[in-house]
Amino acid sequence: MFVFCLTETPVSDYNLNMFNKINRRSSSQATHSLILTTALDIFRRRGLDSATMRDIAQSADVALGTTYYYFPSKEAIVQAYYDQVQAEHLARVTAALLSAKKDLLTRLQIAFHCKLDILQGDRKLLGTLFRYAGEPEHALSVFGPGTSVNRAQSISVFTLAVGDERLPDDIRAILPSALWALHLVVLLYYVYDDSPQQERTRKLIDGVLQLLVRFLSLIKSPLLKPFRGSLFALLGDAGLFSEPSSPAPMIHLEA
Repeated sequence: MFVFCLTETPVSDYNLNMFNKINRRSSSQATHSLILTTALDIFRRRGLDSATMRDIAQSADVALGTTYYYFPSKEAIVQAYYDQVQAEHLARVTAALLSAKKDLLTRLQIAFHCKLDILQGDRKLLGTLFRYAGEPEHALSVFGPGTSVNRAQSISVFTLAVGDERLPDDIRAILPSALWALHLVVLLYYVYDDSPQQERTRKLIDGVLQLLVRFLSLIKSPLLKPFRGSLFALLGDAGLFSEPSSPAPMIHLEA
């Protein structure tokens, strides 16, 4: 007679351990999400400076040590917010561009308007964060090394919006970065826009992008290639954009 208890027990223990790991992971993610959501709510209502990690812990009803375990500082919470915004922006733009073939103007409008949709209600928080733009070494500066990954992610969304539009290689290489810079200017205007639902910002986006698309149709002429070379070299020397020695990779969408 065979006894299977010796083989059944390890399998049972393994399964229990697996479920325990899943439960712990799920609980950890829930705690991380709770702290992040609570902190952002406080930042939106009271601003970043007046909030403390203790305030966040008390509002989330978790231990202060637990809060520091998931987020070592308020800057880490804002970094998670940056990550969240970029992931949502990419997801929304990708979904919108997959629905049907669209011209360049429409694709760019989608990329810009989706960003405003995501940031609706965050104007006060954005105003605080823009303050760090003048401090390149600050971890939250949009131009600093601390946000380089988010910057690259944001530029990739504009690369996606440009798509396989017929453009000279030098323009294709620099356009996504230029669009990223333009969207920062738009966001700064958005912070100060007190019109209902920030309608003025929406109209500004549409008007500027219409002019941009018209400008691209003119500047991509082969006759203007020497002018483009001088312009891009000037911008490169100023450190505003990388030298467009090779075209940026095209991202294709398939329905």
